[in-house]
Amino acid sequence: MTFQLAEILVLGQSVLLVGFFVFLRVGAAMALLPAFGERSVPQRVRLVLGIAFTLIVAPASASEIEAALSSQSLTAVMFITEPIAGLVLGAVVRLFILALQIAGSMAAQSTSLAQIFGGANSDPQPAIGHVLLVSGLALAVMLGLHVRLAELFIISYDVMPAGKFVAGDLLSEWALGKVSHIFALAFTLVAPFLIASLIYNVALGVINRAMPQLMVAFVGAPAITAGGLALLFVAAPLLLQLWGVALTAFFDQPFGGP
Repeated sequence: MTFQLAEILVLGQSVLLVGFFVFLRVGAAMALLPAFGERSVPQRVRLVLGIAFTLIVAPASASEIEAALSSQSLTAVMFITEPIAGLVLGAVVRLFILALQIAGSMAAQSTSLAQIFGGANSDPQPAIGHVLLVSGLALAVMLGLHVRLAELFIISYDVMPAGKFVAGDLLSEWALGKVSHIFALAFTLVAPFLIASLIYNVALGVINRAMPQLMVAFVGAPAITAGGLALLFVAAPLLLQLWGVALTAFFDQPFGGP
């Protein structure tokens, strides 16, 4: 009986150790993930969500963690490598929220609804940016964000093995490539607002040249504001659909390749 209890104790220690190192990666990513890592989410809820993801990911990644734990040198290094890997994963997924924020700030500035740096400081987001952000988070959750994140954590152990630092070529080719893709996506989302702003300013210049006595700025300001809101009402479903397709494509092939 004592021998069996000793075996159970050793097995329990092994399971807890595996779960702890999985939690290091998942918990670090939880601080940056969209929807789950928002400031409005209480820290206790984030902790529970991190534990829930750990319970899902740990059984699928136990073999990789146990292989790394077999070496004492790797066990000590894992206290550093796992949080770094989690932060990289969380930051890359967070970039898709950054695309909505950039697009919202550019759209608000183009339609005279905010200053150009409205979303680059600690102040609240412009109205258009906040609408796109909340809508994008709701859409991501409806698309099964929690399931795709669990898949991402499990797959990450193949690309970012436990006990090894994230390779520099991975950060340069993968992470930086995602950054350029996100900025291109943001500009694509805001393109209708930029085109409308260009047409508005050209028309305003022509009217000003034809009628110098008319204060075109006072006449045109309400028009561009109303036009921006109408354009948001019409284009927002299409823009969010395009953003959702990009997010789904990322989760289908998070690290590239077939």
